[in-house]
Amino acid sequence: MRVSEVHAGPVSRGRSLNGYPEETNAPYGVAKKAILVGAQAYREQYGTNAVFLLPANLYGPGDNFHETNAHVIPDLIRKMSGRADQVVLWGDGSPTREFLYVDDCVEGLVLAAERYDGPEPVNLGTGVETSIRETAELVAELVGFEGEIVWDRSMPNGQPRRRLDASRAAELFGFRAEVPLREGIARTVAWYRAQA
Repeated sequence: MRVSEVHAGPVSRGRSLNGYPEETNAPYGVAKKAILVGAQAYREQYGTNAVFLLPANLYGPGDNFHETNAHVIPDLIRKMSGRADQVVLWGDGSPTREFLYVDDCVEGLVLAAERYDGPEPVNLGTGVETSIRETAELVAELVGFEGEIVWDRSMPNGQPRRRLDASRAAELFGFRAEVPLREGIARTVAWYRAQA
């Protein structure tokens, strides 16, 4: 029997338990680390076949577009799909994120379930780092937003960088993300519009 623990967010290769997580993600990061340690202990003590996968920031059809708790891409799509003359975004747009399309993530989960049996966490990602500013501009283009994007520098930027080393996923079970960001966002926009 295979048990897979999947949690969004990065853990760099070989650095998953080094230090306290970045402050804006600390509670969630500590909880994620606790699950990893628990899975490794059950594997060692009882032989439980637990696999711990960490996908990059997920997005795609069926995402959460809620006004107060959506993640970056669905939030941008929702805000820019309205008739607003301007959209105000927090910070200066310089932080970077790595985004993984949901279908690619599912493929990674299936491959890991079929081919991987190890105690070490494995990242699922694209290896492509994109700034929030670039992401906002791409979403604006794909939804046809013609208003102004205003960066509120009085608000926090959040973690400066998030990028995964997903090389172990390729080495251990042959995972490579296939959907480029532009295509994934276009599919997500089409899904969102179909729901309206």
